[in-house]
Amino acid sequence: MAPLLEVRDLVVHHGQLRALSGISLQVYPGEVYAIIGANGAGKSTLLRTIAGLHHPTGGSIAYDGRDVTGMRPEKRATAGIVMVPEGRRLFPSLTLEENLKVGATYARKGLWNIHQVYDLFPWMKERRGQRTAQLSGGEQQSVAIGRALVANPRMLLLDELSLGLAPLIVQRIYGMLPQILASGVTVLLVEQDVSQALRVATHLQCLLEGHTTLEGRPSDVTAAQVEAAYFGMGAAAAEVQADHSEGGEA
Repeated sequence: MAPLLEVRDLVVHHGQLRALSGISLQVYPGEVYAIIGANGAGKSTLLRTIAGLHHPTGGSIAYDGRDVTGMRPEKRATAGIVMVPEGRRLFPSLTLEENLKVGATYARKGLWNIHQVYDLFPWMKERRGQRTAQLSGGEQQSVAIGRALVANPRMLLLDELSLGLAPLIVQRIYGMLPQILASGVTVLLVEQDVSQALRVATHLQCLLEGHTTLEGRPSDVTAAQVEAAYFGMGAAAAEVQADHSEGGEA
């Protein structure tokens, strides 16, 4: 099976600061690929670069066998790469349904539409005329996910879904993941909550100061290896290279 997304030796700078140094990854169809790491590790920069919001200074990004390194963000969206950004980034003065319609601006043809989102999040239908500024953090996160889904992504990028939310709300949001995957969507997520990432991921990669310190399947890594990679303990923080040809069958 060929990877749906392949990142090779990606280098990204923020001014003089080197945010990512030679990051590579392969995400196969149907996977939940988790990027973990502490604040400042480069996780969000990686997702934003894949979405086209940052320009790399080295390396390449291929999607569905096509080089998209220089492609504009809206072109990536119509090709099927769609991101739920950190902090939701909804339009607070617009209603719930109007925010969903914004997501359909660059929509591909596919299964997802606003009615399908209402089926996934039943509470939304009766509150579709409410401004998103009046919603709770968990509700806003659900709207942000719905806005991405109506674009009919093949590759869904999720940036810090659990940030600032109560554990019960996080559980409910992640509980929707199987339905999303069943629609043919592949997920690349960034998550600071390591235990949550390990629960849902078929493959994980840990970043530390823009470098990869751990890579593998959750079943192939120990808690000690994850801790060492996350905090940079030891000379080489226990890098694990999984047999991705098997992992891609998940």
